[in-house]
Amino acid sequence: MGIKELAEQYSGYIVEKRRHFHQHPELSWEETETTNVIEAELNAMGIATKRYSKTGVTGMIHGGKPGKTIALRADIDALSIQENADVEFPSLYPGKMHACGHDCHTAMLLGAAKILTEIKDELEGDVKLLFQPAEEMGNGAAYFVQEGVMDGVDAVMGMHVFGTMPTKKINAQSGSRMAAASRFKITVKGVAAHGSAPHMGVDAIVAASAIVMNLQTYVSRVNDPLNPLVVTVGKIQGGDRFNIIPQSVTMEGTLRTFSLKTFNESKDVIKDIAQKTASVFGATAELEYEKFTDPVANDDPLLNKIAQEAAVELYGPDALIEAEKLTGSEDFCYYLEKAPGFYAFLGCVNPEIGAIYGNHNDKFKVDEETLPRGAAYYAQFAVDYLKTAE
Repeated sequence: MGIKELAEQYSGYIVEKRRHFHQHPELSWEETETTNVIEAELNAMGIATKRYSKTGVTGMIHGGKPGKTIALRADIDALSIQENADVEFPSLYPGKMHACGHDCHTAMLLGAAKILTEIKDELEGDVKLLFQPAEEMGNGAAYFVQEGVMDGVDAVMGMHVFGTMPTKKINAQSGSRMAAASRFKITVKGVAAHGSAPHMGVDAIVAASAIVMNLQTYVSRVNDPLNPLVVTVGKIQGGDRFNIIPQSVTMEGTLRTFSLKTFNESKDVIKDIAQKTASVFGATAELEYEKFTDPVANDDPLLNKIAQEAAVELYGPDALIEAEKLTGSEDFCYYLEKAPGFYAFLGCVNPEIGAIYGNHNDKFKVDEETLPRGAAYYAQFAVDYLKTAE
């Protein structure tokens, strides 16, 4: 029986597990029960597992023939969102929801584990299964790398269900796929005064407003327009009363770019803009800057070829779909620092069942008929890589 047929055979199992994880979402670094369930499932398949100092688990499938090692990764954490999706198996935990599809990834990789276990004697190498915590925090993959999960791994593959792509379609595209991301906090300090006498103080709100506008001018007038760059200030806090000029204002935001050069320069640029703009008004500005992720790019020719051919091998050329790169971020980048990798997307949109909302939406819904394809694609990629790797 081929991989495609095995995926269909295990489709009920994959959907069942997905619904279990969907009903029992756990936030980043809290995925204890999720990890327990995954480990129990892997052990029941005869797969050796390893736990780490926090949450998450890995499993190793040893092939019947010697060869290299490919890692397949699924993220397992949920989001702090109150679910409003029209499903028969809603989250049982108020304020927590698998609104990004990590429940699907976990179930698909468990399905791939079943498939690969069935054909392990034919595998020309080993397959390592990475069930990673805390992707939504942007540091779960870095933690896994620090724990040594990539030791001895020759290549890595990951996948994400996507809420704007037609169901059952696979995006296996080369080049840049997701952006680098950072978080910043700027604290502007002025001098408090009565609103009727602004000349007696230093208005932190006006200085902060100017900083916001100058950050956008950096994007539109300093940055190369051919280099996508997004700087968003999503939170501003300052002031206690309508007629008082506050002493301080804080703002928080994020920067996204596909250029590693721009990303590496961004901390100094934001700091310079904030401090110099504030100084014009007689205020000061302090910057706190936190790097989340580097860009994710599919830039290995061999893996790109394997990814595209695996999709066609399973479901024909019509299964492939082109898609624009995303300014969203992914901590999959930390695996790419250790080994070449590939990152794919799997469509889950089906208007006939109301699966029309994007990831991170409180109404996010997935066409579950796409899930066996995800499991098959994980497995086929691994098999084809091990056959091809020298």
